[in-house]
Amino acid sequence: MVNNDSCCFAKILKTIQILQNKTDNSICCDEGCDRPFLGPTTSLICYNTRPVQFYTRNGELFEVTYTSGGETLTTNTFRVERVNDCCCKCRLLSVDDAGNITSTNNFITINLKCMCVLKCLPDIALEFI
Repeated sequence: MVNNDSCCFAKILKTIQILQNKTDNSICCDEGCDRPFLGPTTSLICYNTRPVQFYTRNGELFEVTYTSGGETLTTNTFRVERVNDCCCKCRLLSVDDAGNITSTNNFITINLKCMCVLKCLPDIALEFI
């Protein structure tokens, strides 16, 4: 069994995973990655994703290359799908030049012990393809 105390992102990412699967709108004023609701306010907009980015131990933004429609693309933005000990299954998110984020059907598993910084982006309503 892995000691999750040595894998501090696991608890935060598990919270994000639970929030993304949650259907009710909790009211809270907390800020940060582990606030217990998605979205900037408790409005009628249904946010379902808190995009995240990771930085490696050498301070570089973690990026992956994937293929979509015969085109080779790179992304550094992810959606948490499942957390298991110090591993996190993430959906790759595509970000265009205007900053619009869309879902892909590409997934990776990240060893959280290899990452040093977790950055949460503003919550979004994401359509899954």
